Amino acid sequence: MNTLTTTDFHFPNQKSVYRGKVREVYNINDELLVMIATDRLSAFDVVMPRGIPYKGQILNQIATKFMSLTEDIVPNWLIATPDPNVAVGHLCEPFKVEMVIRGYLSGHAAREYAAGRRLLCGVTMPEGLKENDQFPTPIITPTTKADNGSHDEDISREAILSNGIVSEDDYLVLEKYTRALYKRGTEIAASRGLILVDTKYEFGKTKEGKIVLIDEIHTPDSSRYFYADGYQERQDRGEEQKQLSKEFVRRWLIENGFQGKEGQQIPTMTDEYIETVSERYIELYENILGESFVKADISNINERIEKNVLEFLK
Repeated sequence: MNTLTTTDFHFPNQKSVYRGKVREVYNINDELLVMIATDRLSAFDVVMPRGIPYKGQILNQIATKFMSLTEDIVPNWLIATPDPNVAVGHLCEPFKVEMVIRGYLSGHAAREYAAGRRLLCGVTMPEGLKENDQFPTPIITPTTKADNGSHDEDISREAILSNGIVSEDDYLVLEKYTRALYKRGTEIAASRGLILVDTKYEFGKTKEGKIVLIDEIHTPDSSRYFYADGYQERQDRGEEQKQLSKEFVRRWLIENGFQGKEGQQIPTMTDEYIETVSERYIELYENILGESFVKADISNINERIEKNVLEFLK
């Protein structure tokens, strides 16, 4: 099946292009950003060799839908979505931190906890928890934003401020926005029978100095969801939680001897496996948004995107 794994567009007034792990961002005249969600799959900060059909469309449509569902509480960068894989918004100067917020002891936090560590990004995690238990209150555990695609690093609020990465005034806004978005995301998830376990947000400043939400929000690439039904029973029995996130890919990679460490080989992803990952992403979309996924025409994705973006830029 056709997938979008790379782009090479030359839009009018294009100044530059930035290629992230899964997104490619075109700067138009230092005013607009055209963000294209590719079908690339990243895990453990490594981009997998093969794309996942419809993944870019799914991520883009979830993110832009949640931008519209939260714009009353937090301003965002988005202007338009001229194509299923594309978001166009205001050029912003990104903050060099990602705001990670965790309501439950899962993923990275659970791995740290299991290793005996109780301090994560300067925040103390309480004793007596087991994996996937809820924290008494959600904790913010920021990471530094890696410029070159290398690993993001855990960092404390104190280190962010003392190193001047973000000013104190701005950081207080980032924390406030992070808590407000997580609260709204939790409410929306609950209405779909889901638990928003943890997520991350990225923020930037517009030319006017306004702090806005940028990039993606509440997608399965940036968030972890559990099914609410049976959550407590599974916890009580010490069973794994049924989840909607990219964690199923990470687990598969770990089982096949890959965690992004030096010298490790990425296991071969067969057509059948790629198909199951694509189906899981569609399931994620339909559960998270509570609506049916409509597949875009993927006979020539690059051509479709170019046509739609040029039409918009006119």
